[in-house]
Amino acid sequence: MPKHQKLLQIKNLTLHFRTQKGDVQAVDGVDFELDYNRAVVILGESGCGKSSLAKAILRLLPRNVSKYAGSIIFEGNDVMQLSDEEYRQNVRWVAMSLVPQAAMNALNPVIRVGDQVAEPAVVHLGLSKTEALQPALKMFRHVGVPDDFIDRYPFELSGGMRQRVAIAMALVTSPGLIILDEPTSALDVLTQANIFNVLKRIKQELGTSFILITHDIATSSELADDVAVMYAGQIVEVSDARRFFHEPLHPYSQKLMASVPRLRQEKDPEFITGQPPSLINPPKGCRFAARCPKRFAKCDEEPPVIEQDGRKVKCWLYA
Repeated sequence: MPKHQKLLQIKNLTLHFRTQKGDVQAVDGVDFELDYNRAVVILGESGCGKSSLAKAILRLLPRNVSKYAGSIIFEGNDVMQLSDEEYRQNVRWVAMSLVPQAAMNALNPVIRVGDQVAEPAVVHLGLSKTEALQPALKMFRHVGVPDDFIDRYPFELSGGMRQRVAIAMALVTSPGLIILDEPTSALDVLTQANIFNVLKRIKQELGTSFILITHDIATSSELADDVAVMYAGQIVEVSDARRFFHEPLHPYSQKLMASVPRLRQEKDPEFITGQPPSLINPPKGCRFAARCPKRFAKCDEEPPVIEQDGRKVKCWLYA
């Protein structure tokens, strides 16, 4: 039985970047939780802060950070209190790991894929290179990569196989949490389906939890237990997946769902008018107000913080 009730609790997580025009509030007071052996999908448009949230959780920070604060409680421990070296040794790639966008860019083209998958076990678990190849082979089998591929180079693999290798690399130290940043964005539809089948099997067999960052609503529904919708640096809705896909509450979530083509409906997909607000000078009220068809006066005056029937919805409609 898990020692702690929640695997991950994120409270008021903030990450701002310094630019010549001012500070960009890429992640601004984000709160959400993740249970053991669960998958939460973070949905939102490009530029809403999804990848910055992944960087904030894993402390993969660029040099121009102006503010980094909040709590990241993993298995009962606030890992934000750790030094950078303690975080590198005990958290990143040990307790939680990352599958980045574009697997080819994440793999070194001149090193065999078996050595790359084994490397985290060498660095973080203290295994020799020979010893580390055994868990690497085990993870190859979990993700459906043939054993003889261990001696191949990344350019010898297809896009789908490279993505599986990146997932095996994230799994090799047996972390409790894997963050997947657009893991299937450059793949064809059949390969996407195969990758999601791999992830579902890993979740079932290894008990791994996932944070899936994507703007692809249709494919994300394959893995999601819970859904968090992100807009302009903030989480605006959190719900279990079944209720969210059936009945999203936030006007932005409703517009996102209306943009998905339906096989069994003749209704045309919709689009969201306007543009997201500047994250350098965001509006003081609801950040979606300027694009919202249900906007009223209070939306411009103060930011909403509302919980509706166990589903967290940042919208004055549910006050």
